[in-house]
Amino acid sequence: MTSPSLLPPLHLFRPEHWLDSRPESDGNIQPLTMGPKVRIVINEEHKAVVAIQAWWRGTLVRRTLLHAALKAWIIQCWWKQKLVQLMESRRRVALDAFARQEWAVVKLQSWVRMWCIRLRYLRLLHAVRIIQVYWRWHSCHTRGFIQGHYNLKENQLNLQLEISLGSQACRVQQCIPLPIKE
Repeated sequence: MTSPSLLPPLHLFRPEHWLDSRPESDGNIQPLTMGPKVRIVINEEHKAVVAIQAWWRGTLVRRTLLHAALKAWIIQCWWKQKLVQLMESRRRVALDAFARQEWAVVKLQSWVRMWCIRLRYLRLLHAVRIIQVYWRWHSCHTRGFIQGHYNLKENQLNLQLEISLGSQACRVQQCIPLPIKE
């Protein structure tokens, strides 16, 4: 273990001591420093070297900042590109969904129209059939027709016919014996 006489005094480790200053021999106030005091003499050549070093350090800092700005710009451009791609894919998905909905609506509308037209067609077809029945009945009565029936009993044929020609009607009833060999 080290002896207490080799350690610096404890008051030097207190923070308020670091801020203390003491007068120097030439009257300037210098902050208290640890270690040996070295006086630096600055001449014109040294000032020029310091100016060149400052310029070079500034150039290096500006170059570093420029590189950092360029890298940030590249990242921003990439991110904007990704955002555009993302927005385009979202737009495409929304457009596809809209197109599917529109297709479904159009299909449903066409089915409803088809159903309405089919019902109308069936009503018209029924009306046409009714008109045809009445027209055929009327044309048969105005042109004339033959209507009749027959009965077949053992060995004779009973025949009844009604012949209509316009307003004139003729009824024929006849019983015809059939030649049957026994």
